[in-house]
Amino acid sequence: MMAVVNSLVLLGLEGHRVRVEVDIAPGLPLFKVVGLPDTAVKESRERVRAALKNSGFEFPLRRIIVNLAPGDVRKEGPLYDLPMALGILMASGSLPLREEKIYAIGELSLEGSLRGVPGALPMALALQEMDPGAILLVPRDNVREAALASGIKVLAAESLSQVAAFWRGEAALEEAPSFGEMALQGEVPGPDWADIKGQRTAKRGLEIAAAGGHNALLIGSPGTGKTLLARSLPTIMPPLTYEEALTVTKIYSAAGLLAPGQGLITTRPFRSPHHTASTASIIGGGRIPRPGEVSLATHGVLFLDEMPEYRRDLLEALRQPLEDRVVHLSRVAARISYPADFILIGSMNPCPCGYYGDTSRECLCTPYQVSQYRRRISGPLMDRIDLHIEVPRLSYQEIEEGEPEEPSARVRQRVQAARERQLYRGKRYGKSCNAALSGAEIREVCRLTPRARILLREAFSRLGLSMRAHDRILKVALTIADLEGKGVVEEGHLAEALQYRSLDWEP
Repeated sequence: MMAVVNSLVLLGLEGHRVRVEVDIAPGLPLFKVVGLPDTAVKESRERVRAALKNSGFEFPLRRIIVNLAPGDVRKEGPLYDLPMALGILMASGSLPLREEKIYAIGELSLEGSLRGVPGALPMALALQEMDPGAILLVPRDNVREAALASGIKVLAAESLSQVAAFWRGEAALEEAPSFGEMALQGEVPGPDWADIKGQRTAKRGLEIAAAGGHNALLIGSPGTGKTLLARSLPTIMPPLTYEEALTVTKIYSAAGLLAPGQGLITTRPFRSPHHTASTASIIGGGRIPRPGEVSLATHGVLFLDEMPEYRRDLLEALRQPLEDRVVHLSRVAARISYPADFILIGSMNPCPCGYYGDTSRECLCTPYQVSQYRRRISGPLMDRIDLHIEVPRLSYQEIEEGEPEEPSARVRQRVQAARERQLYRGKRYGKSCNAALSGAEIREVCRLTPRARILLREAFSRLGLSMRAHDRILKVALTIADLEGKGVVEEGHLAEALQYRSLDWEP
């Protein structure tokens, strides 16, 4: 006898339909899974066998063939435990055949309870597009994320016995409420700017970075507060929109990083990988590629502390995601694209010993050593970093007698107002911030005063700027104008944007 249970497969962030076909025939006992299963899927045989027995069902000692169709798509993970178990029970006559639009995902423990699986949200969102009105059976650990898909009915189960009772029509499963679009408010974790003494210039640079989505590099001696300033950046960024929060949650769900029972992620990500991280962990990788740090930082911040200490090939791999805001991962098994729309914040010392230009300690490095140290970050990568921000050491007087600092909430209001201007201006391009505009788009929307145009022409020729640097200076200048509520870029806006490119012309 044969039975079919609907399930899903995740490729990147896209879900696709899978038919779990179970055939039970007379013959010597056999349990075989076909359809390009990975090791975790093959191991489902032992989990399903034990779960059925411990849930009070008889495991049929006959020839069992399970086919995961389509057969040309690789199947990964333990999410097929539940549909396989249901298929065996239906094919053996223990459960009635049902032709409703029911889809099932979930891992089974040996005792028959259900555990959560990665990727429930993107699969649920794909299902609402493929089969509106369908029923999706998920483990209770996945119910809050799956319920974010409003076009389907999500039912939560804790065990195989519960699902079997529902299948017979003897009991009802708990239906998850649809969350729909919700307001994303609340406190943002991180150091408040009111608690960070001084560093007005660095704070100004980070405010510009947050307002326009610009990449920044913090340069200063050890202990000047570079890491603290970087960690405070999410506190001045505007709240996630519902669409952005859904994208972030999809990525974390696909990566298996959502906590059991967690729903929508409502705060901007802040990712800070160690400098010993591999290229695959930063960019993404694997036989079937998984999201890396550049994707996990989408709509948030990727912080590379002591940037010159990262491997050269890793830093160079950032160039394409920084330019395209998406990362394309090609493998023999699949070619997958993940979002990579993040703000890059790097930090570095000015020299190997860390005290070049420091007012309190003498630098022991030669000019050649300083030059070689700074060249660890290549010119093409530096060209993609809009703001080069110096973080000087504070004097004791500044620490002791400094004026009260502006809180993050007040700065966030200015940033939000600037972002709203950019969203209105960039909606015809589908862009939400100045940094996302292409060169042609920024040259079209950025209006310069005559004096600002003369200044830009002189800077371009004297400083030997590249065309990319030219466009990025325009983007930063436009963001500064947005923060001031100006509709045109003035000479002062452009001059401030130029000073943030200091490393472009330093030897």
